[in-house]
Amino acid sequence: MLERPPAFKVLSPSYLFPEINRRKEVFLKENPGVKLLSLGIGDTVLPLPQVIATALEKGAAELGTPEGYSGYGKEQGLLKLRAQICQRLYPRLSPEEVFISDGAKSDLGRLQNLFGGKVRVGIQDPTYPVYVDGSLLQGVQEIKFLPCTAENDFFPHVPPGLDLLYFCNPNNPTGRAYTRGELQHLVEYALENQTIILYDGAYFSYIQDPTLPRTIYEIPGAERVAIEVNSFSKMAGFSGVRLGWTVIPKALKFRCGHSIRDDFYRFGCTVFNGASNIAQKGGVAVFSDAGWEEVQKLVRYTMRNASLLKAFFKKEGYRVHGGENAPYLWLETPGQKSWDVFQEFMEKRHLIVTPGAGYGPSGEHAIRVSAFGHYEDICELITDK
Repeated sequence: MLERPPAFKVLSPSYLFPEINRRKEVFLKENPGVKLLSLGIGDTVLPLPQVIATALEKGAAELGTPEGYSGYGKEQGLLKLRAQICQRLYPRLSPEEVFISDGAKSDLGRLQNLFGGKVRVGIQDPTYPVYVDGSLLQGVQEIKFLPCTAENDFFPHVPPGLDLLYFCNPNNPTGRAYTRGELQHLVEYALENQTIILYDGAYFSYIQDPTLPRTIYEIPGAERVAIEVNSFSKMAGFSGVRLGWTVIPKALKFRCGHSIRDDFYRFGCTVFNGASNIAQKGGVAVFSDAGWEEVQKLVRYTMRNASLLKAFFKKEGYRVHGGENAPYLWLETPGQKSWDVFQEFMEKRHLIVTPGAGYGPSGEHAIRVSAFGHYEDICELITDK
């Protein structure tokens, strides 16, 4: 019989969000009839805008006709969708540098698989747990946690010698959105150290400040050092539809000079048959003028929630970060362990949040509150408690 892969011996026994759901189910079983407001996992709650839902319906219906049926699509995704993404977000890049995927998490896993385990990795702390867990699954031995706390304004000191630097902007979970100067600093570091930045831009659509960059490629030189992973999930409510994209510029090379973009394409052809044709039809609708206008309405709805929640928790006496250019609030809970605060909020406030420890050591004394909820429920929370 095979030996168990050693990577699983160093992983936490359960992933963060299933553990939250487990504790939630235990509580509800012991307290039947209690209504919990879930602002933990950060899943979207609003129905898809009609223009987008109609495109998905049409895409599915076409598969039921001889003239509309399609089988395998292009591994890299629909050219029309890739061209739309470039036109709206990356005018200096070409559709050949954009890969359509079944979600940001899936592409992060494929990139981790591509780069393998013999890399030195730097990761914001706290941040999205997939960066750490996925690296461990690849057998990465050198992971440096880069503290991002209120004391350094959530911007890390990055030591020399990293091969990969994971950077999420706006940051999940702290809600921090970074300035042009800060991203320029990262790009200059990467150019000097021959480091690849794995840039997660899944929450770019929530940036409200027009002076803040919405993509790493607004920074000169980023096309030589950065891969951007992005998602339709939180932007357009596609968490159940599953669609994302990754940008790998042609200028980005391995140390030997070979194209990373070409190797990722070759790797993808082996392990991935391409995103759903139906989902991509919905993606085309998202990036249409009418769809983009609807996306902005979804964003405004969520950011109104964020504003209400931030004012409420500040009034409650918490030191609150985020919630202005991101759909997440980061509440400091000094002297209290985050899982204890999670339990307290669930039992006393009937509110599900996310314990900061799930995002890294620097998150132990904080919790994340998501603004993805129904406005009426948010109003009830801040009125009754």
